[in-house]
Amino acid sequence: MKKILVIHGPNLNLLGVREPDIYGRLTLEKINSMLKKEAKARKVNLVIKQSNHEGQIVDLIGHAKKNKFSAILINPAAYTHTSVAIRDAVAACGLSVVEVHLSNIHSREEFRHKSLISPVASGTILGFGAKSYTLGLAAILDLI
Repeated sequence: MKKILVIHGPNLNLLGVREPDIYGRLTLEKINSMLKKEAKARKVNLVIKQSNHEGQIVDLIGHAKKNKFSAILINPAAYTHTSVAIRDAVAACGLSVVEVHLSNIHSREEFRHKSLISPVASGTILGFGAKSYTLGLAAILDLI
């Protein structure tokens, strides 16, 4: 059975209450539930992590191959625009990585327009709300 690592970045634990006009009203737990349901239907195993800490995210990515993951689905959240460390971990991990975002980062504040992760990811899906995650999972499964 294929094993996919799902990483939710900083502040995504606040989904449902944090700026619902931008991020929607679904909680992270509900998004995870959607992902698990989709994974079960596709016969893949998901390991889901959320962290507000850059170093922890880097460690998760860096150990993913050793921990027998087939691919990574990541929403780096605010680290998308600032973290060279996460970018370098994605580039070095040797796995397919799909970057997802709930909102369309290109239609938001200018500082959010540039993703440091996109150039080293296998692909990016954004702007479809919680559906970005299930689309990202489908894309990853097509890649692997």
